[in-house]
Amino acid sequence: MVVIQVKDTEEKQQFVYECECSKHVEDIAKDVTEIYNLISKIQYLNFTFQQQQCLIQAGWHDDVSRSLTRALSEAQAYASKEIALNKRPLSPHVLRDHIQTIERVILTSQLMDFSESNQLQKLYSDMELLQEDTTKLWWAEKELLRSKRLCDYVGKNEKTKILIKLEKPSLGSARQSGSTGQRLQL
Repeated sequence: MVVIQVKDTEEKQQFVYECECSKHVEDIAKDVTEIYNLISKIQYLNFTFQQQQCLIQAGWHDDVSRSLTRALSEAQAYASKEIALNKRPLSPHVLRDHIQTIERVILTSQLMDFSESNQLQKLYSDMELLQEDTTKLWWAEKELLRSKRLCDYVGKNEKTKILIKLEKPSLGSARQSGSTGQRLQL
């Protein structure tokens, strides 16, 4: 498996993704964009509801407060940069499970008058998520073209490790921001 360390251009988020070198760049872009957006949702929920924590503790039962705090901290720990620094890949399924757990706690406690899931979706509408079809992947100061396979760039060694930068289309090229790709062979 090729180990891909993924960072955004502002280096606010980073995570590890693994795939076979024969995988299409289009599929990799879809997967890493989904993971990035799920991490963004976790961070947004954590920020939003940590601000409400004082209200929760003052006006809600301790078990609701503990459940929400536990769900938020577990999700945040799983999606943290420390996981990436320890070279552990993230699973979109686990990230989705963490988000659903947080949402379930919020809905069952009727926190902030969220009684229906569509109200949570309105909360997410304020977020700026990456768009799968317009996000660019950069490695070694080259844009990875979606029509190619990863092995067209890194060769056929399944033990390759690379660093990829995600770029929003409005930010200009990652090369201009000083991005350098790294490749290590084991």
